[in-house]
Amino acid sequence: MQELLDQEPHRILTIGDTEITLLGTAHVSPSSVRAVQALLETCAFDTVAIELCASRQRALLDPAALGKLDLFSVIRSGQAPMVAASLALGAYQQRIAEQYGIEPGAELRAAIDGALDQGLTLVLIDREIGLTLRRTYNAVPWWRRMELVGGLFAGVLSKDKVEEAEIERLKQGDMLESTFSEFAEQSEALYRPIIDERDRYMAARLRKLAESGGARRVLAVVGAGHLAGIERYLAESDKAPDETLRELERLPPKARWPKVLPWVIVAVILAGFFVGFTRETELGLQMVLDWVLINGGLAAIGGLVALAHPLTIVTAALGAPLTSLNPTIGIGFVAGAVELWLRKPQVGDFATLRQDVTQAKGWWRNRVSRVLLVFLFTTLGSAMGTYIGGARIFGHLFGGG
Repeated sequence: MQELLDQEPHRILTIGDTEITLLGTAHVSPSSVRAVQALLETCAFDTVAIELCASRQRALLDPAALGKLDLFSVIRSGQAPMVAASLALGAYQQRIAEQYGIEPGAELRAAIDGALDQGLTLVLIDREIGLTLRRTYNAVPWWRRMELVGGLFAGVLSKDKVEEAEIERLKQGDMLESTFSEFAEQSEALYRPIIDERDRYMAARLRKLAESGGARRVLAVVGAGHLAGIERYLAESDKAPDETLRELERLPPKARWPKVLPWVIVAVILAGFFVGFTRETELGLQMVLDWVLINGGLAAIGGLVALAHPLTIVTAALGAPLTSLNPTIGIGFVAGAVELWLRKPQVGDFATLRQDVTQAKGWWRNRVSRVLLVFLFTTLGSAMGTYIGGARIFGHLFGGG
């Protein structure tokens, strides 16, 4: 078994009477699949722990689970950007996987199958993906959320081929740790909930498993990027595992000022209208017209870019100038709901969603992903219109434009 481990990044740790073998894998690596299968064939373990939560396990074992996605609830709750981001990440992984004829997460599937075949205890140690996405969404400043989604889409739409040697190099400890360190410096708000918090969470789950006395030899299959973090947190015992888990399962309190800022912007825009009409009715009417044309026009352009239904585009054009003055509802929600009503996704759209989003044109062809694009692009267009239109209004007031 040691010979097998020497070929893959790993750690062997002891907690009380329990020996934990942390196996680092790449989620699209054929080598990782072979390593998991070979280790389980040694019959050296009584428990298999995997980097999955219940939701991701269902998605892995039942790809049709996307058919249960409630799009209306997604756009109503403002989670469309995070759902789109999740699809983009999955699409990027799928694109790499297809180059080498392997399913994303195949090493995790191999761990599940091996545990079931041998009658071993199977433990899911990762935090629920929905909770991680919500904590990530709350951690990222609101003005950077569209930038984040845009960066993910750029990665998906890139046609550069990823070499297998590069995938394998990503599993080398020092390079991987330095990569994540650089990532943390560039975007600590993302690194904390996506990587660091999950390291702590999985370490707490493994410590709780060991302290329960129900496992003696554990094979933990996790992404290689989590090895160093899990090892570090397993060495720390200042908190009881249950306390750590409760802390990491809570949603952090939201800052108050992002809720106030939209109302401040609305108040400033309305004050500009008031001053304009006070000076001259014609000036006030011109300011209102500019606001409608700029805000509605850019939202409509967003709908055009998303290839929305013509009535959706008209709705975006007419609705954006009004919703921009009412922070309780966004034009993305309105336009997305109209698109969903006019072009209701079929069963086939959900069935082919994962495959469709691996190609640029698939995002526009599939009715599910197109609804998300309508939400994103009309929201972005209206947001741009708010600032450009606001600047135009004050240009009339103070610049004589």
